[in-house]
Amino acid sequence: MNVNLELYKIFLSVAKNGNITKAANELLISQPGVSKSIKNLENQLNCTLFIRTKTGVHLTKEGKLFYEKLTNAMEIIDSAEKSLMEMINLDSGYISIGISNTLTKNFLLEYLEYFHKLYPKIKIKIYTNPTPELIVKARNDIIDFIILNLPYNTPKDFNKKNLKSIQDCFVANSNYEQLKNKTIPLKQLNEYPLILLSKGSNTRKFLDDFCSNLNITLTPNMEVASYSLVHHFAKIGLGIGFVIKDFVKEELKNNQIFEINTIPKIKKRYIGLIYLKDKTLSSSAKKFLQLLEN
Repeated sequence: MNVNLELYKIFLSVAKNGNITKAANELLISQPGVSKSIKNLENQLNCTLFIRTKTGVHLTKEGKLFYEKLTNAMEIIDSAEKSLMEMINLDSGYISIGISNTLTKNFLLEYLEYFHKLYPKIKIKIYTNPTPELIVKARNDIIDFIILNLPYNTPKDFNKKNLKSIQDCFVANSNYEQLKNKTIPLKQLNEYPLILLSKGSNTRKFLDDFCSNLNITLTPNMEVASYSLVHHFAKIGLGIGFVIKDFVKEELKNNQIFEINTIPKIKKRYIGLIYLKDKTLSSSAKKFLQLLEN
């Protein structure tokens, strides 16, 4: 059965008012139009819904049953429309983001704070698994998008966008004062204790690939799994750390550490995001992406 939803709305108005004229005034349509619509509905349902009297109309037994069920159905439809509009207008909804702890703290946090002030009713969930696991979650529709350091061997079924350029560098504290304001060959860093992220991390792969293209191998004295440990260990003088310059601006400004200039200089890379090509993002996820891109 394919009944026009407007016929149901007219039926509910007539049943509620008990009068065709009152229903016509409420619906802002003509009285003959209401009568014709009710007759059309009764024909489609093959039953009589109203008993016509001089004082108005009254529901039949079938009409009462239909009115009760249809009222509940229309409440569900109205609720669905309201929820949809709230989501479109960003009065409700959620975003799920895959990202590392490092990028959450040093990049995403300020965007989350600003977005939450604008849209406090949007729920945000953060996943900090390794990137390969985040990719699986994205394919399983658990994550909207992944924020990560680029370049990355992005799967073919994902779109990729650059968000912000970043510069990596080597840093040390005053224990290595002799290197301050000097420029040294990159391979000469092997003469000092190096602190690098463990193999398997995107940052470590980027450095290894950069050095490999120059036929250079950097051998660390210390490998750690956490980016924050690299820069903290360098700050207390355990060695020379490979860090993202943008994330240690305060320490550089306060002279807790200094940048070691190398030849060649490490090339720039990007903070970016990836998401499934066939993924339809929600209104809230699209709005957050606009914030990141702008």
